[in-house]
Amino acid sequence: MANRLAQTTSPYLLQHADNPVDWWPWSPEAFEEARKRDVPVLLSVGYASCHWCHVMAHESFEDDDTAAYLNTHFVPVKVDREERPDVDAVYMEAVQAATGHGGWPMTVFLTPDAEPFYFGTYFPPEPRHGSPSFQQVLEGVTTAWTDRREEVAEVAGRIVADLAGRSLVHGGDGVPGESEVAQALLGLTREYDEQHGGFGGAPKFPPAMAVEFLLRHYARTGAEGALQMAADTCAAMARGGIYDQLGGGFARYSVDREWIVPHFEKMLYDNALLCRVYAHLWRATGSDEARRIALETADFMVRELRTAEGGFASALDADSEDAEGRHVEGAFYVWTPEQLREVLGEDDAAFAAAYFGVTEEGTFEEGASVLRLRGDTGPVDAARVAGVRARLLAARDERPHPGRDDKVVAAWNGLAIAALAETGAYFDRPDLVERATEAADLLVRVHLGEVARLTRTSKDGRAGDNAGVLEDYGDVAEGFLALAAVTGEGAWLEFAGFLLDIVLEQFTGEGGQLYDTAHDAEQLIRRPQDPTDSATPSGWTAAAGALLSYAAYTGSEAHRTAAEGALGVVKALGPRVPRFVGWGLAVAEALLDGPREVAVAGPVGGELHRTALLGRAPGAVVAAGEGAGAGAEFPLLVDRPLVGGEPTAYVCRHFVCDAPTTDAGELAAKLGG
Repeated sequence: MANRLAQTTSPYLLQHADNPVDWWPWSPEAFEEARKRDVPVLLSVGYASCHWCHVMAHESFEDDDTAAYLNTHFVPVKVDREERPDVDAVYMEAVQAATGHGGWPMTVFLTPDAEPFYFGTYFPPEPRHGSPSFQQVLEGVTTAWTDRREEVAEVAGRIVADLAGRSLVHGGDGVPGESEVAQALLGLTREYDEQHGGFGGAPKFPPAMAVEFLLRHYARTGAEGALQMAADTCAAMARGGIYDQLGGGFARYSVDREWIVPHFEKMLYDNALLCRVYAHLWRATGSDEARRIALETADFMVRELRTAEGGFASALDADSEDAEGRHVEGAFYVWTPEQLREVLGEDDAAFAAAYFGVTEEGTFEEGASVLRLRGDTGPVDAARVAGVRARLLAARDERPHPGRDDKVVAAWNGLAIAALAETGAYFDRPDLVERATEAADLLVRVHLGEVARLTRTSKDGRAGDNAGVLEDYGDVAEGFLALAAVTGEGAWLEFAGFLLDIVLEQFTGEGGQLYDTAHDAEQLIRRPQDPTDSATPSGWTAAAGALLSYAAYTGSEAHRTAAEGALGVVKALGPRVPRFVGWGLAVAEALLDGPREVAVAGPVGGELHRTALLGRAPGAVVAAGEGAGAGAEFPLLVDRPLVGGEPTAYVCRHFVCDAPTTDAGELAAKLGG
């Protein structure tokens, strides 16, 4: 018997549609039901590729006795955090404030007024490691609700008041300057892992946005130390187990400091951000390895995540079936020496084991190893490596594949569009630019649709029910602006402007602060507002970056002012927590550099246009086109004629323009190329 989740578009909710738990989606009706029955709401938040979400579902939500108790004493509500990041953010803040840590699955007990009073994450079916069993928690909450209602109401009221009192300090006046950026760089240097690259200890996350800041800082100032940290971190990740050495693409994070054993889920947003970063690293250094990783990651996204409608799916699961039919983490990706011998024969298996670090004792579980590049094997035969890799990839393809979360998230597709457009342009891969354009078309057609406001998600070409949040508007605008630069299609600039006008009207508060939800969005117990970059750019910094670029393209004072207002928070946070405001610092670098405005009167894809795209100046915007209509597409091209009948580039910043040039070498020099 399916429950109410069977009607939803979220793959995560659909995974729970056949549970004996009588789940409700997040809706006013669920809270009305709790009010009517005078019971609390059990809010369970997770996402489709979350390992421990699957574990708790199997142990508790598929169990008939647990479900019967839950259905009697609670109104159970299931939320996909990727569809409702606003709901997730508000209650995660409460969980972290109450317990000191958070994570998924997130388990929160609410009053019928949606006020939280008891929290946790994963609860086991039996008591273990000092944690009560899920059944004990349910019984304890029921007893408190029945016998100590006043106490519950008091706790809930106190938590809500505490959350409401956490108003954001948005950095006072002014934008981040040289001093804040220098302090941020110093902070990153202190946390840098000299031995293994990256920042901090285990678990270690790929720091794409901090690396973007480091590359931009190097481009603007020539600080070799910044480039070294960026390059060494990227090299360590590319050779580690966090990178899929056979199929390309990155896993979510490494459980150790050395990047050896990943948490195997692969997310669209990580791969989009890292693809772009490696492309930018190649632009800065010409590194063959950076070029290879950027292209392999782009190809991974297109091959494994692209949907039939041309968008990109959210994630691949960490878990899949092993040879014994058990559902275990990493089964698809890991190898034993015996498995290598089966596929490659003795000689090539010994070569592959040495090259990829596969040992008899294993680096993962049950004697299996995660493939990585050892780096101490000396010179190797490239053709032999390619042959071994191809045979292992073909054999792996016969294994049961991890599940895929097929929903298309607007923000993450925006990040993918930017990455694919730029990677395609740099490496002469028009097919990648084409894939970026198709994804952008889907966002306009399905996610903007008739309503002229962004929808957060779609699945199978059908828009979901949830409104886009600030990160959707910021990241999609970023993707459209990158696509406009690469294709010379001014329509993408217009679409970006349309989205950013909504940011100005619906998401902006006093003094430049931004909110994660629109003024007219559903009112939660607190209006979410988080300026820190974690796995993705925050909506706040994504919007700041897109607003700044759009202002550079159009000369719009309103967008420039909004960008500067939003960057006040980077002035406050950059020196203190640089790892958690990496994209904000990258945007600050663009602001400090201008950003530069490059107008190429000449053919799209021609030598001058390509030179402009390869310029390293932080956040530079590029408009290209020729003929009378070009100025209609891009304001930057108005009154920018050819010089002597030759394609001509104009570079301006801070209302001052250099002399126009028809020489690609001269243009490259002007853009730090």
